Amino acid sequence: MAPAAFTSLLPAAASASAAASRLPSAAGAAASFVRLPHHPTGWAGPSVAAAPRTARRRAPGVAYATAATEKSIYDYTVKDIDGKDVPLKKFKNKVLLIVNVASQCGLTTANYTELSHIYEKYKTQGFEILAFPCNQFGAQEPGSNSQIKQFACTRFKAEFPIFDKVDVNGPNTAPIYKFLKSSAGGFLGDLVKWNFEKFLVDKNGKVVERYPPTTSPFQIEKDIQKLIAA
Repeated sequence: MAPAAFTSLLPAAASASAAASRLPSAAGAAASFVRLPHHPTGWAGPSVAAAPRTARRRAPGVAYATAATEKSIYDYTVKDIDGKDVPLKKFKNKVLLIVNVASQCGLTTANYTELSHIYEKYKTQGFEILAFPCNQFGAQEPGSNSQIKQFACTRFKAEFPIFDKVDVNGPNTAPIYKFLKSSAGGFLGDLVKWNFEKFLVDKNGKVVERYPPTTSPFQIEKDIQKLIAA
């Protein structure tokens, strides 16, 4: 009876494997997103709408237990939008919200507007937003660094730091994003799903929470407040 029972599981395993092979790749994410009238932002996709609401969410202030925990964000240096090196240790003892941004996304206006509002409200309380332009999702950040800077600072009055355009997935993933993803794996592995995915970092340089692209910055405000007060 045992061999027969084991054999009966094979079709289910093959079906699961086939289903996994149909998951969208990062490169094909743009084609996977559809307009959903009932969704507050109107954007969703298999990597967001189908996310299992499980125990993925941790309480702010508790770092993810991963292989990356021996490092912190302060071990990395990045280039700003003007090409200058910025050691992230300059942000020690600050709460950070790190976001991959784009200028031509359906989520752009809402996110930039809310991010600017949150930054203005908490920037004097030990809070920073670090924005990393990325053109990997629907080619929605095609401009040069100077064009991106002008767009963000002129149209949305963004005062938070904006950095050099980077890859957040694939073989050329920026080291800082390798760290972020290894510290907080998402529900489709560690791939960044789309523009405006967000990582919340505590005052010790550790990732404590990760939010999908459709999460409004205003929805993160309570988590920011808790970490500022900690």
